[in-house]
Amino acid sequence: MKYERNSYTLAILVNNRSGVLMRVVALFSRRGYNIDSLSVGETEDPATSRITIVVTGDRQIVEQIIRQVEKLVDVRKVYEMTQHGSLQRELVLVKIKADEETRSKIAEIAEIFKAKIIDVTPTTLTMQLTGSLDKLESFLTLATPYGIVELVRTGITALERGPRPLSETTFGLEGEE
Repeated sequence: MKYERNSYTLAILVNNRSGVLMRVVALFSRRGYNIDSLSVGETEDPATSRITIVVTGDRQIVEQIIRQVEKLVDVRKVYEMTQHGSLQRELVLVKIKADEETRSKIAEIAEIFKAKIIDVTPTTLTMQLTGSLDKLESFLTLATPYGIVELVRTGITALERGPRPLSETTFGLEGEE
């Protein structure tokens, strides 16, 4: 039986308390699941944090992960974010080798991708770029031949499309007044 391995984005609403992130990540580690991307931050409610995790696996593994994470103390809800039903973005800071000859070519690529040049030295250009995974990968593919000196990524963060917050969508609060 062949399993298809895809990338899945999970939004996990948790109580904003010390140790919650560690317990969620420890569950992945104990089970041998690799986290491809992780971002976490407070939501519009200071008592709630949102952990966004991207994991690669087959459908059965992801469903098992969701069930196990939902059982953890302080986890309010786990929600799978779909590619078409959500807005997913990432921030990248990248330092690229640049000399007098290549600087303008790199700046042209930056302009095409709406990257912002945030630092210039005689030997490098440092850029800030946000967008979808496809956009970022395309930019990095074009920048790589110039020489990437340093790269840092925030990890995917995502919001469900539409007017309702995830908490109302997942907790059955729609229609309540």
